[in-house]
Amino acid sequence: TQMKATGEVMSIDRHFEGAILKAARSLEIGVHRLHMDKMDAWDDARVKKNLARINDERIFVIAEALRRGIATVDEIHDITKVDKWFLYKIQNITTVENKLKEEALTPSLMLEAKNIGLADRSIAEITGKTADEVRTIRKTMHILPKYKMVDTCAAEFEAATPYYYSTFQAEEDEVRVSDARKVIVLGSGPIRIGQGVEFDYCSVHSVWALREMGIEAIIINNNPETVSTDFDIADKLYFEPLTPEDVKNVVDIEKPDYAVVQFGGQTAIKLTAALTKMGVPILGTDAKDVDAAEDREIFDEVLQKCGIKRAAGATVYTAEEAKKVAHRLGYPVLVRPSYVLGGQGMQIAISDEEIDEFMAVINRYTQEHPILIDKYLQGTETEVDAVCDGRDILIPGVMEHIERSGVHSGDSISVYPAQTLSRHVKDTIAEYTKRLARELHVVGLINVQFIAMGEEVYIIEANPRSSRTVPYISKVTGIPIVDLAAKCMLGYKLTDMGYTPGLAPEADHIAIKMPVFSTEKIRGAEISVGPEMKSTGECLGISTDFNEALYKAFKGAGVNLPRYHQMIITVADKDKGEIIDIARRYEKVGYTIYATLGTANVLRDAGIAVRKVNRIEQESPTVMDLLLGHKIDLVIDTPTQGRDESRDGFLIRRTAIETGVTTITSLDTARALVSSLEHEAQEQDPSVIDIAKI
Repeated sequence: TQMKATGEVMSIDRHFEGAILKAARSLEIGVHRLHMDKMDAWDDARVKKNLARINDERIFVIAEALRRGIATVDEIHDITKVDKWFLYKIQNITTVENKLKEEALTPSLMLEAKNIGLADRSIAEITGKTADEVRTIRKTMHILPKYKMVDTCAAEFEAATPYYYSTFQAEEDEVRVSDARKVIVLGSGPIRIGQGVEFDYCSVHSVWALREMGIEAIIINNNPETVSTDFDIADKLYFEPLTPEDVKNVVDIEKPDYAVVQFGGQTAIKLTAALTKMGVPILGTDAKDVDAAEDREIFDEVLQKCGIKRAAGATVYTAEEAKKVAHRLGYPVLVRPSYVLGGQGMQIAISDEEIDEFMAVINRYTQEHPILIDKYLQGTETEVDAVCDGRDILIPGVMEHIERSGVHSGDSISVYPAQTLSRHVKDTIAEYTKRLARELHVVGLINVQFIAMGEEVYIIEANPRSSRTVPYISKVTGIPIVDLAAKCMLGYKLTDMGYTPGLAPEADHIAIKMPVFSTEKIRGAEISVGPEMKSTGECLGISTDFNEALYKAFKGAGVNLPRYHQMIITVADKDKGEIIDIARRYEKVGYTIYATLGTANVLRDAGIAVRKVNRIEQESPTVMDLLLGHKIDLVIDTPTQGRDESRDGFLIRRTAIETGVTTITSLDTARALVSSLEHEAQEQDPSVIDIAKI
């Protein structure tokens, strides 16, 4: 009964089978039908056993059982309690799949497969052909999809909304194709950790800009909770999976002048090659320049030309190569796949064993692209979003992360304007961004992340596309960078639109973007922040005072402190020196501090009043007793090295979060929180800033 989903997809067809198969390939979890490759290695007993497991893979297990014929609809219903109507529909799909395995691909069988909703790629996988071969065969058989309009009037009036879905169970198209200049905007698909609604914001604003310029804007997306799939946002909406086949079908009927992939996150970027193959020109930065930013060797050459420093590193494909590089660089190292959002699969490794573990996980999901190994640098992480017209560049502002490098940018508290960076560092960041944008021939948006170590600036990565901070920086600076980027793609210049190139003047207010986490909903998940993104949302605090902005941001994120004025501190040895000043500040705002032995001794020696509490395996009262007594407001627990779920720290963090206790795993976040509490202690009325007037 505990919700765990972070997003959803929607699909439309004239029958359930087609709709469920569209939904499956819209999920972006590496499937294109009701089949998971890993289940091929399962024996029948394991498939049957997994029917009883209630999880996100259950529908795939049901299909596998029906595909193999190892359980009847009645038996599966008895185990799963899934209505038989749905089970018979899934059986219809697996019956056609089995026919494709056993029979020749005749026109009648091809039509049956397409009518049931199987993608060309699925038919190809089953029959041993390629998707292109299946498409060619299908077209020679004149088996093509038709597009029907969604009836938004429930048949009471004639519908006139340009809102379409494809089906192979129709004879006529209802699409009204115009001769106007048109652009397809690819949406961002389902919301998940790492790719949230920020990208839909970008898609919608780009559509508004295109329509303002008299261009017919066509959206392809499949997420019902986004604004882009409201039927009155674009000139036309195709509610379809974001796969090469489904996009190609739309391209064939609309014949667009251009496509935009810059605003749809990694979902859209991954379709660049397919669109190029279709002969659709990409608006904005060229595909080869986007690839140059992801390709380690090419990007290193770009950085060398630009005179920009980065952490030493290399590209690898195997665990053995990764370990050799790690030994050369020295631990700790950052291990990350390329072409991903949200730091998916990214980890900080401190040993050969962790390299082996991380590489095994990464290669399970990303086998076609190389793995990047970088020396881990600890400093202040900063980032910029900028818009470039091919000549000039506009940077609305420099954002600074409160958490030091090593915490994913999406999980960091972000501050605009940067508060601790010198003028020299800010100017260096602006200059480096300008050089990169020009060398990568950026037209539109670029996001660049840096590490500042003293007065030295190192680049982390550059992405010539929209990012999750675009809505934030646009709103708090008043610079509509998506609108500007869309116009730049169509040839407009920043100066012609009234903007002065370079780093924009800083605002008088301070705006803080605070991550929001849902880890309490996922039992057994590690909650400590690191290089892989875990937050599921964000909120904004804005004020002319830094501490008040922090206070508002924490409040907005649901952190309501204090209630009992009691907290637990247990930190790793490497953090014991740094925790002293933080603990002293919590003591001053009225907190009673409990700490485990090692931390308690350090705090007591520093003159801080602290109550020692025993570790989990010791006699009562233990840390667990305090947490389960529901009298603790806050836990500060920084993880020790290693990923053992039986460790005290992991168990403390999970128990705290599951009992509703605010839990912080970064000392930088702990320091920020006490700053906000110090503001609260002053009992000032919060100031109000009208964001619409920025």
